[in-house]
Amino acid sequence: MYHLGQYDPGRSLVHRLDPRIKILFTILLSVLILQTGMRTGIFFTLFLGSVFFVSGIAFGRLWQALKPALLFFAFLFLLHLFFTPGRPLLPWFSGAFAPTREGLLLGALTTLRFILLIVCAALLTGTTLPMDLVHGLERLLRPFNYIGLPSHDIALMISLALRFIPTFMLELQKIKEAQISRGLDFGSGSIFKRLQKTAYLLTPLLLNAFRGADELADAMESRGYQRGSRTYLRELCFSRRDLAVAGLMVVMTWGFIFRLQILKFFKLN
Repeated sequence: MYHLGQYDPGRSLVHRLDPRIKILFTILLSVLILQTGMRTGIFFTLFLGSVFFVSGIAFGRLWQALKPALLFFAFLFLLHLFFTPGRPLLPWFSGAFAPTREGLLLGALTTLRFILLIVCAALLTGTTLPMDLVHGLERLLRPFNYIGLPSHDIALMISLALRFIPTFMLELQKIKEAQISRGLDFGSGSIFKRLQKTAYLLTPLLLNAFRGADELADAMESRGYQRGSRTYLRELCFSRRDLAVAGLMVVMTWGFIFRLQILKFFKLN
């Protein structure tokens, strides 16, 4: 089963891009997605779908990465649908908590934004080796060394956090199956009963997380890990395809700024 943060081996164009370019592109796309309207959101949906197709990652795996967040998406959509003021969506249903047209559009847009952000994260972690991700983050954060912030340690912490997401998801699935085999039914009872049952999942998950952190620390110490700068077997260097993607980033940024200026001009006039 595929989880967010899990690397999917491949030799596609996206896999072979410099990790620094992929990290910067992910940050840029995330910023642009958070500023988009519905039309631009549809464009980014088609764009990221095309990138996913080029990467060779199966769309079924994307669904597996999004599936754990479906409840959150539904809650987010309903929250905007029923609590956003505006024109009633249903003429015969009015009142303080009536669904509105504005809430429908805002809920759909907000949910789409979060889905696209998860897709961006899945593309980055699914096409980049953990060590390449650490290397790329360290190179991008290297200027912070001049103000006393250890770039490699920060990059390592971020990489380990991303790396342990699929590990925790697999561990959670194992714990859930073990509890079900003992007769615990997570699908029955009121919502409060179901929330109480989550303690049977979270408690062993947290214990395993602390145990895993101790084992990781022991493994790093036994291998002689030390803080500070380090060397790499493969040094990063930009290729023509990386420069082409960097040019695409510049064009997308310029186009977005130009679009904002056009919209501002028409609003003022």
